[in-house]
Amino acid sequence: MRTRIKEIFRCQSKFKDQEVTIMGWVRTNRAQAQFGFLNVNDGSFLNNLQVVYENDLVNFDEISKFGVGVSVNIRGKVVLTPEMKQPLELHASKVEMLGDCPETYPIQPKRHTREFLREVAHLRPRTNLFSAVFRIRSVAAMAIHTYFQDRGYLYVHTPLITCADCEGSDQMFKITTLDLNNLPLNAGKVDYSKDLFGKQAFITGSGQLQGETFAMAFGDIYTFGPTFRTENSNTKVHANEFWMIEPEMAFCDLNGLMDIEEEMLKFVIQYVIERCPEEIAFCDQFVAKGLKAKIERLLSSNFTRITHKEVIDILQKANIKWEFEPTYNGDIAKEHEKYITEYFNGPVFITNWPKDIKAYYMKLNSDNETVAAVDLIVPEAGELMGGSQREENLEKLLTRMKELKVDANNIDWYLDTRRYGGCVHSGFGMGFERLIMYLTGIENIRDVIPFPRTPKNCEF
Repeated sequence: MRTRIKEIFRCQSKFKDQEVTIMGWVRTNRAQAQFGFLNVNDGSFLNNLQVVYENDLVNFDEISKFGVGVSVNIRGKVVLTPEMKQPLELHASKVEMLGDCPETYPIQPKRHTREFLREVAHLRPRTNLFSAVFRIRSVAAMAIHTYFQDRGYLYVHTPLITCADCEGSDQMFKITTLDLNNLPLNAGKVDYSKDLFGKQAFITGSGQLQGETFAMAFGDIYTFGPTFRTENSNTKVHANEFWMIEPEMAFCDLNGLMDIEEEMLKFVIQYVIERCPEEIAFCDQFVAKGLKAKIERLLSSNFTRITHKEVIDILQKANIKWEFEPTYNGDIAKEHEKYITEYFNGPVFITNWPKDIKAYYMKLNSDNETVAAVDLIVPEAGELMGGSQREENLEKLLTRMKELKVDANNIDWYLDTRRYGGCVHSGFGMGFERLIMYLTGIENIRDVIPFPRTPKNCEF
């Protein structure tokens, strides 16, 4: 029976002097005349297991020539070595090659640039860096589900194919079964009545609208899945395919929403710290010095709550020449986010944003100038979550849609959430990759997604 390397490291006393069988891939091979050392990794644990093989093995000469990347089946005795650099090693009684690997193998035991590793994205999980990143991603995903499931939220699978989306059709990928070389036309325009769904369809940019309908039945729900945007942006923080966490809560106002955002973020960070100590330590050492202290500090941080107007007041009084001048009717730039988190020495909720730069579904405040929206900005990362109290008043919602030229007929089903037993409700969205960047210190979104989809890049 195969034993995973993680089990051996985690339960050292249990496996002391025990015979085990491991299967994995050779990371390094140091062969000498009488003995040699294989460093083997099976994907279950960040650290490699050192395997000692000696010349009394019948295939010693063959083992000595095993190259990096070879897959192996090894049987041996676990020996604890507390006095050595590694806490234990495996003394091999049998080493069998399962799959050879030629010298042209791109992932050699040296430091590769992240740009190069993106070109071999199908192989980069075999490096220490991406072993750590994608294990943290897996554990963080489980933390998200655990947080919401333990609190009675319903997990909703909202559709990836939609004919209406809160992001607007200009932000969405169009899909069709029509022959693009022979499109059916009606008065010079494409006749989508001939398409599969009888109308124009898109790949979703958000599950929010459908999520709200379920919140009006189940109270508290969340979605967690892939979303897509057509934005032609080659920045370090944008991708055309990414994952979003989007909870929607009935009977919840803006203050309640912020309570949930703070609690959820702290829960996820604590969950990852407890379950990925080796990975966090690795990222702290090799990716971003001080990472562990940064995320631990957030757990005990006070989350300041301040309005957009108060933020602009602070920024305009600062003795700084801004690249982008802060204005009361405008957005907040990265340089402003950095200053504000340093000013308050911790995470900051910015509330009550100008209505003209926010979406139609956000609740209009009594001043008729701002909406009950909130962005959470955190030190060194900037915006991490964005949400709002939703406009529950049908007439006010219709007025906002008219102002922003949103076709009410196209989402009449969504308006039923206000017609039939509507209530105060709120929701937020968090880009999952933004969270992973924060947890790992990785600066480029392309390095926290297994196979990134960005402009001019759709490989693998």
